[in-house]
Amino acid sequence: MLRQPELFVLFKWVGGAYLGYLGIMMWRSRGRMAIPSELDAGPPASRLQLAMQGFVTAVANPKGWAFFMVLLPPFLDGNRPLPGQLSLLIAVILTIEFASMLVYATGGKTLRNALGKSGNVRLLNRIAGTLMIGVGLWLAFG
Repeated sequence: MLRQPELFVLFKWVGGAYLGYLGIMMWRSRGRMAIPSELDAGPPASRLQLAMQGFVTAVANPKGWAFFMVLLPPFLDGNRPLPGQLSLLIAVILTIEFASMLVYATGGKTLRNALGKSGNVRLLNRIAGTLMIGVGLWLAFG
């Protein structure tokens, strides 16, 4: 890109135009939820069930455990028994994870209910579309 500044300018203009196009399409959308309001999968899941599903998914994610393998060593004391330290740290991590998933599930269900009311999705689309048009203009002319 440094050797061909014309190519960089072209990418700026194309990227800005594309973001502007997406913003205009969001403005023109009908403002309906992509997910139907009533699912045919059976009774709705409770907040606790949603939180537990998210918790199990997060705990089973190997990337999360790899992250903690890198994060935990500075907090461990090599002169003290390791199982007790790890048990305490993992208990703290799992408690925080569970609380986060509970907030996430509750917020998602609440947001879905709020967006299900008439006009709210359209308003959200227009706000996001305006932001995308603004970023597209900033990218193209900035």
